[in-house]
Amino acid sequence: MAAWFVRALWMGLLHGAVQTGVAAVGVRSPEATSVRPIALVLLVVAAVLWGAVDALRDLDGRGMQWFVASLVAGPFAGALGVIGSALLVDQTGQEALWVALTGGAAFTALLVLAPAGLGMLLGSFLAKKNAASQQP
Repeated sequence: MAAWFVRALWMGLLHGAVQTGVAAVGVRSPEATSVRPIALVLLVVAAVLWGAVDALRDLDGRGMQWFVASLVAGPFAGALGVIGSALLVDQTGQEALWVALTGGAAFTALLVLAPAGLGMLLGSFLAKKNAASQQP
């Protein structure tokens, strides 16, 4: 299976599930205003860690793989979020799908790509530092 597909699948599932969870908390407990920032931090941390692991493993073409994965994960997460909200939270209709597949998908793609890029940068820095410290 292609590496970008695995990244797109897991990041799309994660983002769609978090979107549905945040919507559910917002409907059931409107006073819980700290849920959305915490969810965003968790999504960013997941992408940073995965990007860093890719850099530490010295994966070939990791930047392009993350780019393609973010482009696929955006609309996938948007569709999953709308479906999850419609089935589990409220009566979200098909009118929400267009917004999720355009603006929401673009935001999700950036929320996957930018932290993964930061993680790859940090992972490369750590790998170089580790290699330099191991040389006599």
